[in-house]
This record gives sequence, C-alpha cells and structure tokens, in this order.
Amino acid sequence: MTTPVQDTAASAGTAPAGRAGATPARPGGSGPLLLGVRHHGPGSARAVRAALDAAAPSAVLIEGPPEGDALVPLAGDPQMRPPVALLAHAVDDPGRAAFWPLAEFSPEWVALRWALAHDVPVRFIDLPATHSLAFTDADRNADGGTASETGPETEPGADPHAPARAALRIDPLAVLAEAAGYDDAERWWEDVVEHRDGADEDPFAPFAAVGEAMTALREAYGDGGHHRDLIREAYMRIQLRAARREFGDDRVAVVCGAWHVPGLGAKTTATADRALLRGLPKVRSEMTWVPWTHQRLARHSGYGAGIDSPGWYGHLFGAPDRPVERWLTKVAGLLREEDQPISSAHVIEAVRLAETLATMRGRPLAGLTETTDAIRAVMCDGSDVPLALIRDRLIVGDVLGEVPDAAPAAPLQRDLIRLQRSLRLKPEALERELELDLRKETDAGRSRMLHRLRLLGIGWGEPAAGRGGTGTFRESWRLRWEPELYVRVAEAGVWGTTVLSAATAKAESTALEATALADVTALAEQCLLAELTDALPVVMNALADRAALDADVAHLAQALPALARSLRYGDVRSTDTVALGDVAAGLAERICVGLPPACAALDADGAAEMRGHLDSVHTAIGLLPDAPGRPAGDLSGRWGAVLRKLAARDTVPGLIRGRSARLLLDDGRLPEDEAARLMGLALSPGAPPADAAAWIEGFVGGASGGGMLLVHDERLLGLVDAWLTGVPDGSFTDVLPLLRRTFSAYEPGVRRTLGELVRRGPAGGGARTDRTEAASPGFGAGLDETRADAVLPVLRLLLGGPAPQDPRSGPEHANANDDTNDDTSDNDLAGVAR
Repeated sequence: MTTPVQDTAASAGTAPAGRAGATPARPGGSGPLLLGVRHHGPGSARAVRAALDAAAPSAVLIEGPPEGDALVPLAGDPQMRPPVALLAHAVDDPGRAAFWPLAEFSPEWVALRWALAHDVPVRFIDLPATHSLAFTDADRNADGGTASETGPETEPGADPHAPARAALRIDPLAVLAEAAGYDDAERWWEDVVEHRDGADEDPFAPFAAVGEAMTALREAYGDGGHHRDLIREAYMRIQLRAARREFGDDRVAVVCGAWHVPGLGAKTTATADRALLRGLPKVRSEMTWVPWTHQRLARHSGYGAGIDSPGWYGHLFGAPDRPVERWLTKVAGLLREEDQPISSAHVIEAVRLAETLATMRGRPLAGLTETTDAIRAVMCDGSDVPLALIRDRLIVGDVLGEVPDAAPAAPLQRDLIRLQRSLRLKPEALERELELDLRKETDAGRSRMLHRLRLLGIGWGEPAAGRGGTGTFRESWRLRWEPELYVRVAEAGVWGTTVLSAATAKAESTALEATALADVTALAEQCLLAELTDALPVVMNALADRAALDADVAHLAQALPALARSLRYGDVRSTDTVALGDVAAGLAERICVGLPPACAALDADGAAEMRGHLDSVHTAIGLLPDAPGRPAGDLSGRWGAVLRKLAARDTVPGLIRGRSARLLLDDGRLPEDEAARLMGLALSPGAPPADAAAWIEGFVGGASGGGMLLVHDERLLGLVDAWLTGVPDGSFTDVLPLLRRTFSAYEPGVRRTLGELVRRGPAGGGARTDRTEAASPGFGAGLDETRADAVLPVLRLLLGGPAPQDPRSGPEHANANDDTNDDTSDNDLAGVAR
C-alpha cells in the first residue's frame, strides 16, 4: 500500500487533476491563481511565464518583503542585470541583515518583469523585513536555523549547532524524490520539471501537480519544522485577502514557494491570522537592490534556497533549443581558451555519449550528470582536474549582477562606487591578481583605497606576495567582491560618509581603544599605507604613550618591525615619518638594553618564541636609519654587541645562542674561526645533548641558508658530525626530534649533498690540485680561475662588455680605429682581481 505522498510524487510529472478542494491552480473558477514554484528553478520560471500569459491577471503577488514594493520599478531599468538581491538591514545595527536573491531564471524575477512589461500592479506579500530582522538569535535557532528553503538568506551566525537543528527540518524535494524512487532530489526535479517541454500541455497543470504533492506533504508532516512559516503564511493570507477585494476574487496571481501553497489555500479567518502576528518584534530597517553572484546562489555557500549548479540552470533557462549541444559547445570553448586541444569532433562525440547515458539511465533528456560524465570521458581524458575549472566557470559560474545608479545607497556606498569608477577598478566575482606600481598616480590611488577599506573591515582585497622584487613601490593584491561586502559597507557607514573620513575616524577610535603596543604600531603602519594624514597624530600620540608604559621586551620586539616597515613607506608615499622614526629609535634602544636579561632561563617554548622576536628585530634594525646626532652605524653597532653578548652567555638557551652566532656570522661581524670555536664549545662533550641540539637548530636550522653553510664550510660540518656520532645512546632519542626538525627544512639537493659529504668523510676526495691559493678557513683552496673564466662570456653578453682580445696578439693586431686604451681584463669585468 502506498502513501499519499508516494502517490503524488509518482504522478507529479503527469499533472493530475487534483483531489477535491485541494487544487491550488484554478484559472477558470473562483479564487486566486496560486503558482507554487521552486526558487531559482528555470522550469518553474518558464511555467510561471506561460501561466501568466494564459491567465493575464490584474495583479501579481510575489513572496518577498513588502519594503521592496518601492524598489519594484528599478527592476525594469536597463542597467539592472541579474543576479541581484534585495538587501534589508537594521538601521541601528547594519550587521543584522538579510538578502532575497533573484536570478534571471528565478520564477519571482520572471513574474516581476512580466508584471512591469504588462503594466500590472505587483506587490511583495511576505513577512516584512522590519519583523524578520528583529527576531533574536534564540528565535532563529528555535525555528531550526536562519535560512529556509523559501525565506531570505541571513548573515551567517555563530551558532555551531545550527546545522544539526536545520537537519531536523524536512526538505520537500528530497521527500518527494525519495517517494518517487530517486536517491537524488536534483535529478528527480530535472526529470519531472526541467526536462519537460511543456509546449503543448495545459500551462496550469504543473502547478496543480506540485500543489497536490505539497498538500500531501503538509498533511503528513505539518509545518515540517519550519515553525515561523506559520507566521509568514498568516501575513501572506492577509495580503492576499486585501488584493482579492481590490482586484477581484479570480484576478490575482500569487507566485510563492510551493511549500506555502497549502498554507495560502487554508481556510482560516482574518482574526486568527492577525492573532498570530500580534506582538511581533520590530526594528527600523532600510532596503535596496545589490548585485549578487552565482557563487552565492550555490547551495554550498550556505544559502538554504540555493541550488548546486546556477550556471547550468541559467543555461537551461536561456537556451532556445538543443540545450545539451549548446552546453557542450560552451565547455569546448572554455577548454580552448585554456589551450586544450578540443575540436568539433570532441563536441559531437560528447553529445552522443551524453544522450546514450541518458537513455541507459531512463532519463527523458541528458542532464548535468550525463553531460559531466561525457565531458570527463571525451574532453578531459578521464581526468577530474579540468572539471574543477568547468565547475567554477560554467556549472556554478562567475556572473556578478549590476544594479542601476538610481538604487538607494548609503553615502559611503556612493563614495566607494565613485572611487571604483575614477580608479577604473570594477568589482568582480572572480578572484584575480592585481599588481600596483605606486609610482603611478592611478595605482597609488588604488592602493590607498584598498588599504582604507581593509582598515574599515571591508575585505575586497587582500595583500599577496609579489611576483618579484622587494621594493616598496610595488604591491600585489588578490581581489574578489562578495555580496556580503555591501553589509560591511553599511556597517562602516557609522564612521563617515566617505571612505577617507570613515577610515580616519575608525583609525582614531581604534588608536584610543588599543591596549597592546603591537596593535598600535600595526595601526600606524596601516595609516601610512592608507595615507590617513589626519589620523596619524592621534595614532602617534597613542603609540608614544603605549611605548613609554610597556616594559615587556617581547611586546617591544613585536612592535618594532611594523615601525621599521612604515619608515620605508615614507619615501615612496611622500609621508612625513620623523615622529615615527623617533619612536622606533627609542624602541630599538630599549630592546637592546632589555633583551639579554629577557633571554635568560627560558624554557623550550619561550626560547622558540624569543627566537622569532630576535629575527624580526634584527631585520627591523637593519632597516632603521641612524638617529639624528648619533654617529653612523651607532644603532647597528649596539645591536651587534647585544648579539655577541647573547652568543657568549651560558644562561641563554642554546637555540638563542646559536641563532645570535649565526646572525653575527651572516653580517660579517663574527670571524669564521670564532664561529667554529663557539660551535665547538656548544657541542663539547660536557654540554647536555638537548642544549647542543638546540644550538645547532638556532645556528643552521630552518630555511635561512644553514644547509648551504654546512655544505661550503666542511669544518663546521665536521664538528656537527663528530658531535652527533658521540651522542650517547640514551640521549640520542631525546635530540632526534630537534635534529629532524632542523635538517628537514633543507632543500632536497642540500640534504643529498650533505649526505655525500658525510659519507666521503673529511679526507675523502682530497683537494683540487689546481687550487694553489689558500682561501678563508673552512672554505677549501683558493680561486679556480678556469671555472671562473667560464662565466665571462655570459656576463659580457649581459653587461655589454667589450669583445675579448686574443692574449697571443700584440699591439700590431689591435684595431687601428680603436682610440681607447682599456686596461681592464676579463676578470676585472667579472669583478675578480687576479
């Protein structure tokens, strides 16, 4: 025996006449025309257009917030290009916002454009945003989540249990698909709705079938866990009664989610509906149109009414005929743009395979599954790698909608639009890289805008690693515009009406509220990057106050690198950084005094953290200029003395002692003999193995070139080898993790070379017989002139040097027209003296 749900699901595609009193679409009888749809369903959109053409109603009611009625005329503006969304946000709390997205293939959008084209009144009849935005998080969680299949998409909350609660709510399409014997709701919907031609059938029959199926579901499951839908449906019934009185009982068409059709057709009284609405919370709200993207229409974005393949559905809606052939042609074009060898023969074979698969699987038409399988087999040689590109660019799509200039917008939003146009930086849904040359006025303006937006929390762009060069006049950004950024712009509107004034006010407020010195220095760096000259005095005062009160060396070390970088930006951005330089010099002096005591008696974790501070301070001091009135190199000399003190103190952890010695060696302040002596002391038999391993990690660990140092200085490598072979068996397992961490950071080629050197031994291979001069200790014999001369032809081509002279030729062989007498030898060209 089958259930009513199974009966209706099995016959949903055959348009049954419907059970008595439950038929939702009654074009010839009394009552409104209820068109139950699937949101963002192209089949529903085509059916709605056909039904409206056949019924020609006097008014169209659409599920959506009534505040959008004033924005309806903008939908007919030539500049309006879906996907778009109605954005509502609370005036006093812009972060509390909700979206009602509409795509070109959304039934609501089709109904809206049909009404505008036929000069028919159109109204939104869902629960007003002033109420839906006022519901607290507890109210949303009690309803099983924030985004229902028929409701708005709200800003993501922080409730970790929301997905579990949402799982308790039924998915109408999944239930019907399961009842019809399908394990995939999308496939069932495609077979029943999307793949139907519908040209010769009754335009109202699909809605009768879907309405009967939803009626059976509501009878079996009640509200299905969508508790607030009862309130929404009560409000929609009140609006429907008003429209029937105004336009006539059978002259009104309603386009709503299919789940609501039984609720709108329910026999209730106006008094009972008003009772459900009594006492609802309210907030003052504003609404506008904003661009939307196919990425945000996709279900995986978190949108409850989303679909898996917006690009595919848009293709099905827009293709006039032969959708499979046209789709595979699009795919071939995309792959050709990526330099894939795809011919028309591939398209023909893929079409044949897709149609064959559809026949074997009993489907009326090849769907997305069949076309994807055919693409993988024919065009991608069985690989899923190109399919990722096809999914991102076509199946989901990277379409970004547009809204007209006349759409309501906050002053900050309008200023941002003006900047985007003047700087020729258009928002795009597809992520892209942007290279900026700050010496160019336009690029400098783009950099200022992006840095100001980041300070305001509007993450349109994120700094990225550049393709080359370390100069301060180049910047690399990774840009991607998301619809949620419109909410961030609305939130940032409390700081000002322009991007500059808002960023300035936000920076000043943040400086006054910041308690950590590192936060203030990072803010100072942001202000310099964003050229917020009015905010800098406030930030600098706060920075001076925090620096004077903070005695923690770790905090000072965290703050100094940002100040050093900021001083560099003053050159290219023409910013006065004198005050910043004074603060940075003061911080550096205090670090030099306080660092040695702070490094004593640290545990392993504390030593690892302090090593990071040591590296960052060393880099920062290398960038800082000398303070006025001090001799040249004074600060650098003081820092070198601090490093020598750290390298020689036994109370300092081995990790920091080894790192200090390495920094001195790299700067040329520590002779090789002294470095070898320090390593010998650290690796002596009397040193604890764990401390010795930590010294090695500090000296040659990480990706700082320590491996190459051991490769080229076999004396240091011999010390490490001798110590390692002498570690007692009981201590070897303790030091092994440290050693693995040290040497695993080396490049594979460096590790292989070190292994060969250790296997050969210190006497293996001997020295080269053609090296006669002694070089620096530990670096083998002197210059191999034969090998050095081999690079000269390449250098001559690169530098444009003179052609080489034959050493056997005398003056009589010289060019008579050459008046110059250049005594520079080939080795002089390479910078090598013989």
